[in-house]
Amino acid sequence: MYNILVCDDDKEIVEAIEIYLSQEGYHILKAYDGMQALKLLETEDVHLLILDVMMPRLDGIHATLKIREKHSIPIIILSAKSEDVDKILGLNVGADDYVTKPFNPLELVARAKSQLRRYTQLGGTAKEESETIYETGGLRMNDDLKEVTVDGEPVKLTPIEYNILKLLMRNQGRVFSIGQIYESIWNEEAIGADNTVAVHIRHIREKIEINPKDPRYLKVVWGVGYKIEKLERH
Repeated sequence: MYNILVCDDDKEIVEAIEIYLSQEGYHILKAYDGMQALKLLETEDVHLLILDVMMPRLDGIHATLKIREKHSIPIIILSAKSEDVDKILGLNVGADDYVTKPFNPLELVARAKSQLRRYTQLGGTAKEESETIYETGGLRMNDDLKEVTVDGEPVKLTPIEYNILKLLMRNQGRVFSIGQIYESIWNEEAIGADNTVAVHIRHIREKIEINPKDPRYLKVVWGVGYKIEKLERH
């Protein structure tokens, strides 16, 4: 059974989310501000966090920053504001997805399932005898062990970042548009996806590139999209 931590200062919203997610067989942990959420993460095995932005004591943005120092679990941000700036702020600090209030509970359930599926696949164990490895230059991805290294040093990616990098690593040299990346990773139509994809691409660059402003691996092809450069192995 998967544990989902729901954190919102509005107890009625927490109770409503619990009803819908419990019906899907998930175990729900509840918190009502960012500080409570952090404490629960220290003692409980949490597989997904649903986190409101506006909360007392410690808001969702600062809580996400704190959580990302230690944890790579998926985080879905809830925000009463629909402006892009709030969505991008959430993604910038490490959230994997966002849902705007008021939300359709079935949409939230679908997004929760999607994030859990990616997270559990990312932590899955290898069953095949031969390892699936993608390499270019000093960048190496072992997809069976779900490990990424740059020049032998491990790189810690969120599930979304890992899946984007895997898509590009499996197709080195091929340019993917923002729409293609979004539809491949999120499994839904890419409407207004530019900012979402761009934020995750920037995070990946910050983790795998020596100089993210002059990337060696993850290249932009202006007006077209992104690709992983095919390089000789070190």
